Amino acid sequence: YSAPSDTFPTQADTPSFPDLTPTQPLNLLIRATDGKHKSKTRLSTVVTADALEGFFSRYAEVCKAGMSGLKKRDRSKAKARQKAKKKVVAPVGEEKK
Repeated sequence: YSAPSDTFPTQADTPSFPDLTPTQPLNLLIRATDGKHKSKTRLSTVVTADALEGFFSRYAEVCKAGMSGLKKRDRSKAKARQKAKKKVVAPVGEEKK
């Protein structure tokens, strides 16, 4: 069986999608907020495809600079609790008399 050729869509019948084949590189929209507070600050910027690598390298520097102000967690209480548990638990192999 061979189907008639007029039932198949031709190149002219199919709609063209210009988004699939852009003539120039597309821009990228980047959005950021400062947290989940009610009065949050929202930032957005448009980055061209050519400047994307430079943008992310500068963005990484800003993120690293923001992390320097963070404090290490105080784990001294947890360590003290673990020490106390070790003292209470009898060593394995010894029986109580």
